[in-house]
Amino acid sequence: MRKFIASVLLITTVIATLNYGPSMYSEAASISEVAEKSGVLTEESKKSGEEIVLKVCNWEEYIDEGGWDDDETIDLESGDIRGDNSLVEDFEEWYFENYGKKVRVEYSCFGTNEELYSMLTIGDEYDLVCPSDYMIMKLMSEGMLEPFDNSFFDESLENNYYVKGVSPFIRDVFEENEIGGEKWSKYAAGYMWGVTGIIYNPEYVDREAASTWKIYTDEDVYRRITIKDNVRDAMFAAMGAVKSDYLLSDEFIQSPDYSERLMEQMNDVSDETLKKVQDYLQNAKNNLYSFETDSGKSDMITGKVIANYQWSGDAVYAMDQAEEDDFILEFAVPEEVTNLWFDGWVMLKNGVEDNPGKKHAAQEFVNFLSKPENVVRNMYYIGYSSVISGGEDDNTVYDYIKWTYEADPEEEEETVEYPLGFYFSGDVGDEDYIITTSLDQTKRQLYAQYPPSDVLKRSAVMLYFDSGTNAKVNRMWINVRCFNAKNIPVPVVIILLALLGCGIFIIIRSRIKNKM
Repeated sequence: MRKFIASVLLITTVIATLNYGPSMYSEAASISEVAEKSGVLTEESKKSGEEIVLKVCNWEEYIDEGGWDDDETIDLESGDIRGDNSLVEDFEEWYFENYGKKVRVEYSCFGTNEELYSMLTIGDEYDLVCPSDYMIMKLMSEGMLEPFDNSFFDESLENNYYVKGVSPFIRDVFEENEIGGEKWSKYAAGYMWGVTGIIYNPEYVDREAASTWKIYTDEDVYRRITIKDNVRDAMFAAMGAVKSDYLLSDEFIQSPDYSERLMEQMNDVSDETLKKVQDYLQNAKNNLYSFETDSGKSDMITGKVIANYQWSGDAVYAMDQAEEDDFILEFAVPEEVTNLWFDGWVMLKNGVEDNPGKKHAAQEFVNFLSKPENVVRNMYYIGYSSVISGGEDDNTVYDYIKWTYEADPEEEEETVEYPLGFYFSGDVGDEDYIITTSLDQTKRQLYAQYPPSDVLKRSAVMLYFDSGTNAKVNRMWINVRCFNAKNIPVPVVIILLALLGCGIFIIIRSRIKNKM
């Protein structure tokens, strides 16, 4: 598996069957007919040869760029899959073949959600971008997004791969959450998803220790553990630690509204909680090897550290690379809670508004990436899990997971049955989606990419901060990152206090002399 770079927090994603009521698209026999009815592809526009320019901005190394070697062919039961050209080039060709209209994609990248937001606020114009969950919420709240057309959700249309293929699990998350009374699914189509946890070296760290956010103050990992150098990830881990006893209490876990209460707890930004988070992170700071943005993977692979906060996809990459070097890393999701995150496609008003051609091309770009074979190409190239499970009549994505993780009981010493029904059909016990895998995969790559239902039950999405909350949180983070009084040696404190006292004495004495 190849690798994507990263910084992603939390989320996004998805959509599925919505009841939008009757529309002009409900009787359409094909996408081309829909496009013509919407005025996107008239006979005159086809003949004019005018090119649609679609401006797309995505994370770095977050789409298959093609150029696969001969030995990289994925030979599935449903057919071979290869990436010869980039998916961007393949989309341009596919769009012309399906709609008789030329589209040219101007593709660019960003490194962080904040960088993307800055690009948008200083005037950069894009039609389609792929931020993480909280940034999608922020853009929604600020009225910067264009909703998807009703036609995008019409399952009768042949090329609507997204709505027909999105995982029921992902669909439900986006249907159940709102910003300003509007569902996420109206404005966002999911791309990749995952959870957060601790990647660790089992030679030095046992699984029990790695299965709690309290590990950051564990002396057994002194100066050999790292955490993300961004406030949201660090804050989530700290809240899991300071609220650990409560989150693991029988009273809390067995409450009938457990999921709702878990979301509330992990989005608690009261002054009291922020003070506890700050204190925990300042204590943990003394125990860290470092804060890191993207070096945690390589630090685990080279052995500089023995534990690291990680997104599931990057954890898979690190485990793959370590395995090539003949040692094993494992991934644990803390028992308290995990952050469920998404990245998703959204259309920007300043790009596609009042331009039906661009909007149609943007929506079809999402659909093209949601074709099962393209989903597999992206997962292979990036190393993360797609929100697309493939739809009822297509087993390509499931075949790929089996191709990657299925074990032969006659060749493996220990195998187990691993259920994936929650992701494909919405039924945890669905016997059509149970693979036989090696026992160690229940602690490694498969576990990270497709965590079991008990892990997903204790997952929570971290919401975006409004301006007032953002200011409070940033002040807390500055206190953590830029100053920690606990790190100042006692002799230095005494000297500083003495100097301060002398300064005050001199100032007072000078004023007294001036009055005499």
